Amino acid sequence: MNALVPLPVVIPLLGAALTLMMARKPGLQRTVSLTALTATLTVSAALLYMTVTDGPQIVAVGGWPPPLGIVLVADKLAAIMLVVSTAVTLCVLVYSIGQGAADGDEETPLSIYHPTYLALTAGVTNAFLSGDLFNLYVGFEVLLVASYVLLTLGSTENRIRAGTTYVVVSLLSSVIFLSALGLVYAATGTLNMAQLAGRFDELPDNLRLLLQGMLLLAFGIKAAVFPLGAWLPDSYPTAPAPVTAVFAGLLTKVGIYAVIRTETLLFPDGRIADVLLVISLLTMVIGILGAVAQSDIKRLLSFTLISHIGYMLFGVALATEAGLSGAIFYIAHHITIQTTLFLAAGLVERRGGTTALDRLGGLAKLAPVLSILFFIPALNLAGIPPFSGFLGKLGLLQAGVDESGGLVWAVVVGGVVTSLLTLYAIGRVWNLAFWRKPHPDMPTVEDEADGSTILLPKLMVGSTVALVAFSVALTVVAGPLFDITSEAAADLLSRTPYIEAVFPDGAP
Repeated sequence: MNALVPLPVVIPLLGAALTLMMARKPGLQRTVSLTALTATLTVSAALLYMTVTDGPQIVAVGGWPPPLGIVLVADKLAAIMLVVSTAVTLCVLVYSIGQGAADGDEETPLSIYHPTYLALTAGVTNAFLSGDLFNLYVGFEVLLVASYVLLTLGSTENRIRAGTTYVVVSLLSSVIFLSALGLVYAATGTLNMAQLAGRFDELPDNLRLLLQGMLLLAFGIKAAVFPLGAWLPDSYPTAPAPVTAVFAGLLTKVGIYAVIRTETLLFPDGRIADVLLVISLLTMVIGILGAVAQSDIKRLLSFTLISHIGYMLFGVALATEAGLSGAIFYIAHHITIQTTLFLAAGLVERRGGTTALDRLGGLAKLAPVLSILFFIPALNLAGIPPFSGFLGKLGLLQAGVDESGGLVWAVVVGGVVTSLLTLYAIGRVWNLAFWRKPHPDMPTVEDEADGSTILLPKLMVGSTVALVAFSVALTVVAGPLFDITSEAAADLLSRTPYIEAVFPDGAP
């Protein structure tokens, strides 16, 4: 059954190749894309079951045994990320198909959208499964190249400008990452992460600290932690709604995943825990203050995205089983919620003609279904009981309370303040966009005879409903999911299951 491990990467890549050859057959493109992502989700769910029951699953690519060849490793952490990410990408794909059909494919040209979208998915899944630092770099580069294309769809001035900033920042992080890989290989003679786990322990402390700092800097830019995330609010909101949604849900989480994997496997001594705690606190607070100051829904959500990355980094900094378990649970929750909110923002823009809060109003009465689709994930993001956002934050804050130290308590207080300010920011959006009277500039039925600016496409609404249901399902299954994340955290801290899966006879 180990043959399932590479399929989450292979299936989207094959789908990308097929859809590229079907550029003039949009119907077949849609069918292939939906089939590929459905198959990827099915395989990911099977891998999650296998990792829970039988432990990590590995495949040596090309039949070359590690460390000679690249190895793909599916453990509990990777499998959880695969299931959540593929479920989200499938829903966003359905949303984008509905938007493309309604707009005549002006926002998402089918000839390039589907191949690029599937390539992005393959890059994400490859990053999650990679057991080799260089292959992790390859996964990042595949998803980044695909994201460059998706971000500039439509070739408007704002998108080209935002895309240029995104490219420059991404290339900087890639250069730092690649430089770190060169130093790691020069110092250890390998890039296999299971083998590095032992060889890093033999390196001088100063060299280990330098390598750790370079990797964290590269991953921190990709994860948009403070002060490395200033590029995000200017880049994401300019893209088409489905692109913004999948970027917000997934791309920063790949960076956080890389931080978790390297910090637990390669640098388990926790030497820079205090630095990570400070960064997590600043990311929470500065991010949410930026959100409170925004007057546009997409920019506001972009700042909340940065802010809530701080919660995940907090769990990593604690380096305890409870902290890591809470961080993994919160990643799964936040991927779903942030994507859902950006899809809902796309529906708001379609119904109201804008996402500027000073030009919206009355959506609670004019579009009650849309109101519900925004209201539920908004409460979830703010951490209102009994939703998964509350449970994830409670788990992280409880893990912090269990630890001693003034800095940890400062982050706990910062987490509570951030949650309250998130509720304030989301409440402000609700009051201005949904609750008050409609703005005079909002489109009405009388503005267009066929009502095309008023009616929301069923596929767009349906996919958003599916993600809202998925987010509620995370609350329903929170108990079993926390059990799995706790097991994943225990495996990460012990390192033994991962290393023994790659090297059953011991790492050379």
